Amino acid sequence: MKNKLIIAIDGPSGAGKSTLSQALANQLDYLNIDTGAMYRSVALLASQQKVDPHDEAALKKLCADLSIDFIRGNGAERVIVNGVDVSAAIRTPEVSLLTAQVAACPAVREAMLDQQRKIGEKGGVVLEGRDIGTVVFPCADVKFFLSATAAARGQRRYEELLLKGIDVDLQQTIAEVKDRDAADTARTLAPLMQADDAIVIDSTHLTIAEVLQKMLNVVAAMP
Repeated sequence: MKNKLIIAIDGPSGAGKSTLSQALANQLDYLNIDTGAMYRSVALLASQQKVDPHDEAALKKLCADLSIDFIRGNGAERVIVNGVDVSAAIRTPEVSLLTAQVAACPAVREAMLDQQRKIGEKGGVVLEGRDIGTVVFPCADVKFFLSATAAARGQRRYEELLLKGIDVDLQQTIAEVKDRDAADTARTLAPLMQADDAIVIDSTHLTIAEVLQKMLNVVAAMP
């Protein structure tokens, strides 16, 4: 395996991208770039500052003043926005739904795209999102596309939120996953799409450890 690969992990919400990109990065001693967290951060600030998610000029200004850092430690990764730890705040259902609207804004995608490419261009990175292998790094060395049924992804999200003490309804959570899928696949700019050369892994009936092993096997086989 050659050094400093660029590894792209794409897939719909709840497919396990964040968990697996962190685990894979840890195993390879790579930098993990959670691109979804970057868009969630924009959505969180837009919500806090009462910015209309359809106001491109306002969102562009918000992104111009935005500083996003990823800090890894003690087996976990924290997201720091303008000096504030927003790791938990960006994972609420409200922010999840707003993120799809904000991510459809060309100015936001341009700003995030620039940051992602600068961070990842030297390799040694794992990036996850919905358009990494198709738009951000179409020439990535390895491309994975994680999938799972909406019911399975909704169940995982439901359990994750309950553990965080957030009172949610299972059927509503599954419905929100489906709504997010619809928004991500229907948007005009950089929609959720599987790259032609991506390796597809359906995680519906697999554990995180099993999916991770499949990924490590692929990476290890790289020339």
